[in-house]
Amino acid sequence: MILPIVAYGDTVLRRKAKAITEDYPNINDLIHNMWETMYNASGVGLAAPQVGLPIRLFVIDATPFADDEELTKEEQDALHGFKKVFINAQIEEEAGEEWAFNEGCLSIPDIREDVHRKDTITISYQDENFKNHTETYTGLVARVIQHEYDHIEGILFTDKLSSLKKRLLKNRLQKISKGKISVDYKMRFPDAKKVR
Repeated sequence: MILPIVAYGDTVLRRKAKAITEDYPNINDLIHNMWETMYNASGVGLAAPQVGLPIRLFVIDATPFADDEELTKEEQDALHGFKKVFINAQIEEEAGEEWAFNEGCLSIPDIREDVHRKDTITISYQDENFKNHTETYTGLVARVIQHEYDHIEGILFTDKLSSLKKRLLKNRLQKISKGKISVDYKMRFPDAKKVR
C-alpha cells in the first residue's frame, strides 16, 4: 500500500524517533509499504517519520546511483544492489573528509541543495529480522544513510544549510507545508489539512 509522504512543516519530522521491538504491530507490512511508497515516489531512501510514524526505522535502495558515470567502478559496485532496512540505528562514528553533494528529500519536493557530510560512518542497527549489525560505509552509501538517519533524529537536510540559504528558501518551504506545490506522489501537507 502506498502511504502519503509527510511534507515539510509537520511536527513528526522534528521529533527524535523512538526505538521499537520485534513485536511492533504489523512491522513487516509497514516495511513493505515503505518500499512501495519510496519506489512510487522515485526515492532512494525513506524514513518512518516521513510516513507519519516517529519510530527508528528507515529503508534504503541506493541502486539508482550506481548508473552515475562520474563514479568509479568500485563506487558503482558498492551502490548496485545496496538495499537494506535499518531499525533502531545508531551512528557510532563519522570520520574522513567532509564533501558536498546535492541532496533532495521526498518530504521537501523541488528543493535540492549542496550539503556537506563526512565521508565515512560506522553504524549499528537491526535488520528486518531484528538481527544486530555494526558496519562501516563510505562515499555515497554513507551519505544516503546519514540523510535517512537524520530523519529519525528529527533533522532535515535544510537544517544543514547556511542561514542565508535558509532565508532564501523560507517562502518555498512555507508553500510546501501549505500544499502549494505540484507533486506526482501522494503527500500529506501540515498546513493544508488534506492529502493530495
